[in-house]
Amino acid sequence: MSGIAIKPLDGVGAEISGIDLSEDISSADMASLRTALAENGVIFFHDQEIDEKDHIAFAKRWGKININRFFAAHENYPEIALVAKEPDQKQNIGGGWHTDHSYDREPAMGSILVARETPETGGDTMFASMYRAFETLDDDLKKEIKDKRAVHSAKHIFGRNAYYEQQDDFSGRIGNSETGNELNDVSHPMVINHPDSGKKALYVNPAFTIKVEGLEEEESNKLLSKIYTHCMNTDHVHRFKWKPGSIAFWDNRSTWHWALNDYHGQRRVMHRITVEGSALE
Repeated sequence: MSGIAIKPLDGVGAEISGIDLSEDISSADMASLRTALAENGVIFFHDQEIDEKDHIAFAKRWGKININRFFAAHENYPEIALVAKEPDQKQNIGGGWHTDHSYDREPAMGSILVARETPETGGDTMFASMYRAFETLDDDLKKEIKDKRAVHSAKHIFGRNAYYEQQDDFSGRIGNSETGNELNDVSHPMVINHPDSGKKALYVNPAFTIKVEGLEEEESNKLLSKIYTHCMNTDHVHRFKWKPGSIAFWDNRSTWHWALNDYHGQRRVMHRITVEGSALE
C-alpha cells in the first residue's frame, strides 16, 4: 500500500512525502503525483537521494526532455542544465519573476530542479500561483483580458547584447545568444485552460511577455503592470527553502518563480531537467 502523502501549502504548491524518487515508482503513485502537480502548480520533496540517472529516469516518466538551448549542460548528462553560482559571482540565474519557456510556441510543461549544493543561508525560491491570481482577479479585468493574447519573446533576455550578455559574470553559464536572436516571437492567450487540471490560469510573466496584441505600447504596458502587481500578492506566493536533497517540480503553465540572489560569497549548484509541453489554449 502506498505511503505517499500530499500536504497543500499556503500560497501555492504541495509538499510530498512517503516516496523515494530513486526507486521505481508505481503507476498509482505516479497518478497521485500527476494530480498533485496539476492541481497545486508545484510539488516539493525533501531528503531525496537521487543521482543524475535517477533524475533523468524520473523526468522521462513525465514526458520528453527538453535540452536547454541557453544553459550550460552537465558534462556527462546533456539532459541536465546547470543552474549554478560560484562564491565570486555576483549575478544568479533566474533572478526575477518569470515563467520558463513561455517564448516557445509549445511551452515546456515543467522543470524538475534538484539541489546539489546549497548555501548556509539564503538561496530560497519564490513561487506564485497563476490559478489563484486569475481566481482573485476583479471581474472587470477578467472581462478585459478574456479573449486577448500576449506576445512572448526570448530576444531581450537570451539574444545578442541582451540581458545575460550585458552582465559581467554569466560567461560559461549562459550562452548561445545567436539562437536567442533567431527565435520567433510567439503569442499565447492571456488566460489559458490548463491542459491537465482544466483550471483557468493567467499566462503572462514579467520576463518574457513583451506586449498585449492589439494594444498600443502605453496601454499594453499599463494593463500588464496592473496584472503583474496583482500576481505578486503574497497570498499567491510560497517561499521554498532548499537543502541538499530537496527537489522542486513546477508546472510552467500555472506558476511563476523567482530565484533569490541573497547568498553572495557562497556556492549554490542545482541540476534542472525540463519536460516538454504542448500548445496552450
